[in-house]
Amino acid sequence: MTEHFDAIVIGTGQAGPPLAVRLASAGRKTAIIEREHFGGTCVNNGCIPTKTLIASARAAWVARNAASYGVALGGPVSVEMPQVKARKDKVVAQSTHGVESWLRGTPNVTVLEGQARFESAGIVGVGERRLAAPQIFINTGGRPVVPAVEGLIDVDYLTSTTMMDVDFLPEHLIVIGGSYIGLEFAQMYRRFGSQVTVIEMAPRLIAREDEAVSQAVREILEAEGIGVRLNAQCIAAQKRPGGVAVQVSCEQEPRTIVGSHLLLAAGRAPNTDDLGLDRAGVVTDTSGFIVVDDQLATSVPGIFALGDVNGRGAFTHTAYNDYEIVASNLLDNERRRVSDRFPVYALFTDPPLAHVGLSEREAERQGVKTRVARLPMSAVLRAQATGEKDGLMKVLVGESDDRILGFTMIGAAAGEVMAVVQTAMLGDLPYTRLRDAVLAHPTFAEGLGFLFSNVPPRHAE
Repeated sequence: MTEHFDAIVIGTGQAGPPLAVRLASAGRKTAIIEREHFGGTCVNNGCIPTKTLIASARAAWVARNAASYGVALGGPVSVEMPQVKARKDKVVAQSTHGVESWLRGTPNVTVLEGQARFESAGIVGVGERRLAAPQIFINTGGRPVVPAVEGLIDVDYLTSTTMMDVDFLPEHLIVIGGSYIGLEFAQMYRRFGSQVTVIEMAPRLIAREDEAVSQAVREILEAEGIGVRLNAQCIAAQKRPGGVAVQVSCEQEPRTIVGSHLLLAAGRAPNTDDLGLDRAGVVTDTSGFIVVDDQLATSVPGIFALGDVNGRGAFTHTAYNDYEIVASNLLDNERRRVSDRFPVYALFTDPPLAHVGLSEREAERQGVKTRVARLPMSAVLRAQATGEKDGLMKVLVGESDDRILGFTMIGAAAGEVMAVVQTAMLGDLPYTRLRDAVLAHPTFAEGLGFLFSNVPPRHAE
């Protein structure tokens, strides 16, 4: 027998639950399906647990460096990894329980657990149950990529998901992947006490960033004792007694790095291969992402894709914004589009990296002419006071007008300072408004005034 609903939501990541509740509150009979963990990647093995671990790692780092602030602790600092994991697990449990309780307690929402698969464009199977609805919303998230590395099939390895089960300290953690996920884990475990080596195929870390930003992040990590191996074009893995050997080069010595544990951080893939999308006629691209338009509609009328599965943003905040776009368009008669939002993200190394808008490389690629200003964090008085002088601020301003086109910061409180600039960009304020603003002293945001004072004047017409 087929059960009929007004809407079906597949997945309980950042977009699915608020959308289900919003639809139900609008009087639509709604089913939401989760096959494993309520809350999705962010809550279970992404943003929330990793930032909880990062907080523990920073506490260890601050304790070890307390003497530089005139504080004597009286003995060596040790990290109890089972307690670190227990703290993380407690935070995660609170979040997952909160999401599940919210959904189960919402009138007009039916919660189902199991694998969802399309039987046709309007019918979804979950175990023995068969559901039908005129509108279906896919929010199934993504998973870590396992790269095609020679010998990997014979080697024990960790991913960003299985790292959540680690309650011990690896002696030497080898990280394949020098981008956002890999670098957070690298610094985290170095601060816990592991030897860490990062292996990256590209000529620099976080290669999507401007070169000066990549270099600054590398210098910060190397200063903490993290090994970095770039241009690793000949990667292979081999099991060794008590660990793993990773070949990183066919020419440059040392050609092999031996460690106790291996973490794969080579990107993420969308969870779309087991949904039966072909039966529904939903089109995906060559990487498996569901193709959507500017309002997140798929190739099939009535089916939408939100979050990581659509390839239009790989962040919790973009997934939640996907929910807002869909809800506004379908329930509020308010036209909202994916293309309306600024690219914005943060890397939570310490100090963190935050970015909004265009980078210098992107501006050059798009033919956008800009004026660029930079400021080292060492010039910010608050950074001098706290001893957090690593990093920089960088802003792009239009060449022929005063619009802020992009901002990048590596430094303490980077995400919060970036939000100030993003707010100005949303309000279409000229950079001169921040340059001339009276910002509280001494704050990290106060550095914006100095940064914007460095913007070159417009070219003479």
